[in-house]
Amino acid sequence: MKTLTRSLTKDKVLLALAAPLLAVAAAFVISSLVFLASGENPLRAYGIMADYGHYSDSQVWIVNKAVPYYLSALAVAIGFRMNLFNIGVDGQYRLAAFAAAAVGGAIALPGALQIILLIVIAMLVGALWAGIAGVLKTSRGVSEVITTIMLNAIAASVIGYFLQDGRLAIKDGNLLHTKFLPESSHFFSFPTDPKPVYGFVVIAALAGFVYWFVLNRTRFGFDLRAVGTSEPAAEASGVSVKRMVVISMLLSGAAAGLVGMPTLLNESFNYGTDFPAGIGFTGIAIALLGRNHPVGMAFGALLWAFLDRTGSRLEFEGYAQEIVGVIQGVIVLCVVIAYEIVRRYGLRAQQRKVGEELAAQARTNPGENDKAEATA
Repeated sequence: MKTLTRSLTKDKVLLALAAPLLAVAAAFVISSLVFLASGENPLRAYGIMADYGHYSDSQVWIVNKAVPYYLSALAVAIGFRMNLFNIGVDGQYRLAAFAAAAVGGAIALPGALQIILLIVIAMLVGALWAGIAGVLKTSRGVSEVITTIMLNAIAASVIGYFLQDGRLAIKDGNLLHTKFLPESSHFFSFPTDPKPVYGFVVIAALAGFVYWFVLNRTRFGFDLRAVGTSEPAAEASGVSVKRMVVISMLLSGAAAGLVGMPTLLNESFNYGTDFPAGIGFTGIAIALLGRNHPVGMAFGALLWAFLDRTGSRLEFEGYAQEIVGVIQGVIVLCVVIAYEIVRRYGLRAQQRKVGEELAAQARTNPGENDKAEATA
């Protein structure tokens, strides 16, 4: 039995390495075929991307861009671990950032108090907005997918109503934005050349650690994963499924509330009509890419930001504008399919080895089997 356990552990490690390697190889081949189909040299394209991506300004841009991507993926992954599809991260982070910007532009507290207040406000607004979907699911059986899609539209309408000159916004040329945040609201940055790296990368790393610790080292995380695996089994063991659904949506929304903070506190210092949108949907792809693992999602966010950055260079070099979007989609599909193929292969291999081990034990100890049958 010990030999079987060691063999299964070894196979598990090999399969864990095989899945990403298979995904990378498949994505490379398919992306190359896409380049060839468009009449372009794929090796030249990869060379341009690698060359442009290693510049220091590109590296800073990639890290800064990856921070909100990563936070968005964390928010989505919390729902995924519960078998919940929080497609409303986009509306949650935008409404949260708007609320934080409106409050931050109206008051000025000393030092870190202002920053802490704005982060707490953003997390609360995001949690409450996502919590609506959780309550409707548990009380009325409404799908969180439908609810969060509708809440995205409502959030956009609420922001559009208040983001008007004379209400909570001021007109600046063709743009409308909230009042600028005072100096005390500016988050720190790491001085790098030629531009600084957002200090919010530290908050993102802490959020990733908390996500990993809560899911894997606490009773709540065990209950959450249990409900995500089998609701009837979790209910039978005493876990309140409805309670877990609401709490999970609240936590997912709180994480979503952080998504807009790097831009608000490190870059724009206001919320305007040019505030980044669509990051919530990007987070869905990155959560799938990273398999809901904090480290995997970090690499996924960096890869996505790298493709965003180098894609602009490809367009400048005459490649089709949509080519990077195609590559991103191909990568996500290859990762999902590769992991599923490896999972099914591993399950069949494990069943086969267990069967072989039991058959071998039956051959070596026939007497014990006869006694067991006689007793039965």
